[in-house]
Amino acid sequence: MSTIISSTFFFIIAIGVLITVHEFGHFWVARRLGVKVLRFSIGFGKSLWTWHRKHDDTEYVIAILPLGGYVQMLDEREGPVDESELHRAFNRKPLASRFAIVAAGPIFNFLLALIIYWVMFVVGITGVKPIIGVIEAGSIAEKGGFQQGDVITNIDGKSISTWDTAFLTLIEKGLDGGILNVKVRDELGSEQQRILNFNDLPPGMDKSRVVENLGFQRYFPPIPPVIGMLEVGGAAEFAGLQVGDFIVAVNGELVNEWRDWVDTIRKNPGKLLQVELERKEQLMAIDLRPAVVQTQEGEIGRIGAAVEYPEEIMRELEAVERYSLTGSVAMAFHRTWDMSLLTVRMLWEMVAGDVSITNIGGPISIAQYAGYSASVGFISFIGFMALISISLGVLNLLPIPILDGGHLLYYIIEFFKGSPVSDSTQVFGQKIGVALLIGLMALAFYNDLVKIFSS
Repeated sequence: MSTIISSTFFFIIAIGVLITVHEFGHFWVARRLGVKVLRFSIGFGKSLWTWHRKHDDTEYVIAILPLGGYVQMLDEREGPVDESELHRAFNRKPLASRFAIVAAGPIFNFLLALIIYWVMFVVGITGVKPIIGVIEAGSIAEKGGFQQGDVITNIDGKSISTWDTAFLTLIEKGLDGGILNVKVRDELGSEQQRILNFNDLPPGMDKSRVVENLGFQRYFPPIPPVIGMLEVGGAAEFAGLQVGDFIVAVNGELVNEWRDWVDTIRKNPGKLLQVELERKEQLMAIDLRPAVVQTQEGEIGRIGAAVEYPEEIMRELEAVERYSLTGSVAMAFHRTWDMSLLTVRMLWEMVAGDVSITNIGGPISIAQYAGYSASVGFISFIGFMALISISLGVLNLLPIPILDGGHLLYYIIEFFKGSPVSDSTQVFGQKIGVALLIGLMALAFYNDLVKIFSS
């Protein structure tokens, strides 16, 4: 229950900030260009809080449904406008002004991401060193010369310091296909050149899973099989496991490290296991039945437990990406641009059928990620917010009627046509836009529910 409350709380915080920034973009530019703003609302539906500022015509509202917001401007198409205020009506403004006001929302989302990334690079982004672990025989990685213990330092000319950066870069480069040059530092400390041939990827593969098909894993040092965290209501908690328990054996077979324990659990969905463990220097045995989870690879077992990482191991694997105040500006621009481009490309690959639509997540998934990132720390949480802000910016620029991008499309047509798009065309477009959004939201909720009931 506490996890649900935490995820919901941080979801509301994140979405509230992102929506406020987006709508403030419309609001701020509209006011600067002389448009009268009637209402600035965060959320939809019934008003929870309404107030007015002195000498300000705008009504500020916080509404009950937090999944959006809007800026209502004076407009003759929405009601009669006093002749003395016609010059402040949105529809009376020049095309360039209307374009700027509509585009300001997504632009402010990108600016927020830029600021967040700048802060992150100044403070320092803590991650895991990009060390190669187990390599599958006959895989693309093995053919490219990769060896266990290699530390990735550069991918196609881009400096790499953490696994997160390596992962995102490999996905981005994998969408292009072809041969990728990777520089590594081997276990002897020598710089070496490796190759990844993306042309050898399985045909028809979901491109969002390109890294999984390269044939190497992150390096995981031997970690003692000690329970560090239990999921409320999980099979481990139900069986009586406790934080701090040291797993000794399962069905009589010794457990040497955490990966052995994980492999055993995954391979025994729904089966009763006898677990021998050490708790406070006492040996004891319990019966454990892993839950059955359906995945793309088939059924696996899951118990809802996480490992306790020894601090000395974490320090050895830790990498910090940090730059100067000025250097962080360039890095923030690069990261914002790279993530924006990757978002666009992933959307296009979904349309082309090369990326599964199951990757589309809704409010439930976002809430879960919000809660998880917040539990990791402040930098992780604002990093999550930057990513969602970029996604909101990109999605709002899609040329779908009812979204900002749809209005911008109408303005582009108006520029070349010499006159506004007809009201009937706009109404028809809005109906299509609403239908598309409803369909997209339904798909997102469906994907969320499938993930919940399969976990």
